[in-house]
Amino acid sequence: MATLLNAWRAGWRDYLELTKPKVVLLMLITSLVGMLLATRAGVSWNVLLFGNLGIGLCAGGAAVVNHVVDRRIDALMARTHKRPVAQGRVEPLPALLFALALALLGMALLLVFTNALTAWLTLASLLGYALLYTGFLKRATPQNIVIGGLAGAAPPLLGWVAVSGHISAEPLLLVLIIFAWTPPHFWALALHRKAEYAKADIPMLPVTHGERYTKLHILLYSLILLAVTLLPYAIHMSGPLYLACALALGLRFLHWAWVLYRGSRPHAAIGTFKYSIGYLFALFVALLVDHYLLLSL
Repeated sequence: MATLLNAWRAGWRDYLELTKPKVVLLMLITSLVGMLLATRAGVSWNVLLFGNLGIGLCAGGAAVVNHVVDRRIDALMARTHKRPVAQGRVEPLPALLFALALALLGMALLLVFTNALTAWLTLASLLGYALLYTGFLKRATPQNIVIGGLAGAAPPLLGWVAVSGHISAEPLLLVLIIFAWTPPHFWALALHRKAEYAKADIPMLPVTHGERYTKLHILLYSLILLAVTLLPYAIHMSGPLYLACALALGLRFLHWAWVLYRGSRPHAAIGTFKYSIGYLFALFVALLVDHYLLLSL
């Protein structure tokens, strides 16, 4: 009995790992911010709960497909070789059926509790990540993360549309922020794991163009990101609190990118990567706090 219980628990953990819960959580934070920024009134609890749940389930389904398609690559890389499909703890077919179930349930929740536009945009994002990026771009071009990053940048737009029912400039600006953030975020990790990507024959930028070229592009994209994050203030979407936070966070990101470019610290690549995660979280929290501060004035 104890053995069966342990096997069940291990299987449950494996299937949870397939959904990349930490990545999905960060996506849901940006989706939630998109919802709360979309209105001056409160967001209804059913949209808040089931909208984010639907988006999260679809994102989890796309992550499962990524595990299945990349199982050969994952087995070759230290960062991913213990993943459930790569190690054979979960077979590809059950994993794909799990992904399908997650996607269908997520789509159903979005159609019932939000609106059709949110559901179809979420589906497009799912297919963009699972099929276009994972199935093709990742192996086809060193610009894979730039082009494919659009799918991962969609959550704040999805959250906004779930509440408002339409697309406008503000959520597209939020998408642009994540779109500009993705290359320096992921290329920093690619630098840290360059040998593993080369071993797996994945044409990441450090593998195809070298470390110096990649560091320069991380620096350039960090400058672009800083400029883009000032746009919410420029269009009067946000106020001075957000502006101060965006400048402080962005200049710190730029500092990390400069340190990485100069090569003055041995572990600057992974340091830049880790900072980039906290940076995005803090930036969206600043957007949210500023929004409610403006409403209270």
